Amino acid sequence: MIAVLRRGSNVALTKEIPGLTGVVVGVRWKTGREEVLGENLVVAAVLCDAGGKALSADHFVFFNQLSDPATSVSQLEQAMGGDDEQLEMRFDGVPAQVSRLVVMLYLNESNGLRRTLGRLREIGVRALDLRDNRELARSENLAKGLDAETALALCEVYRHGGGWKFKVVGEGYTTGVRGLAGDYGVPL
Repeated sequence: MIAVLRRGSNVALTKEIPGLTGVVVGVRWKTGREEVLGENLVVAAVLCDAGGKALSADHFVFFNQLSDPATSVSQLEQAMGGDDEQLEMRFDGVPAQVSRLVVMLYLNESNGLRRTLGRLREIGVRALDLRDNRELARSENLAKGLDAETALALCEVYRHGGGWKFKVVGEGYTTGVRGLAGDYGVPL
């Protein structure tokens, strides 16, 4: 089951693969000649309630907080399989009040440089079976159409009908991590 998904498309993971215990979400990008752009990209995840808001600041997983309190979502120390960053999501550990796990990418703005995601040649996200790293679904190239954006909601893994789905989002933000944080209620 390898599905190539466009923005807004989804696939029913646990319906298609009964017994699926979780996924690894991999993010990869190509910067072209501007390698420093890749060095300033941050992949993060936020665990959201039914209203689409973070449960708390502790439910924002990124380089300074490598997992949520329940360790159901963790950033892997070393990405494999050609991904630049990976997040592990264990479905049985996700707190009951969490209805969606949102994966995002943003430019670290602390360096004060005026870079944008529009300079990326490629950006993609994929879901792998946690048990054997078999690819289940991947996004189209999400770099197409980006210009002044400095953050991007990549995908969601969310509860649906007693199971889990994977959805490609691809929504860009010109307001960086602050815009993403505002939309998902992450206190910064």
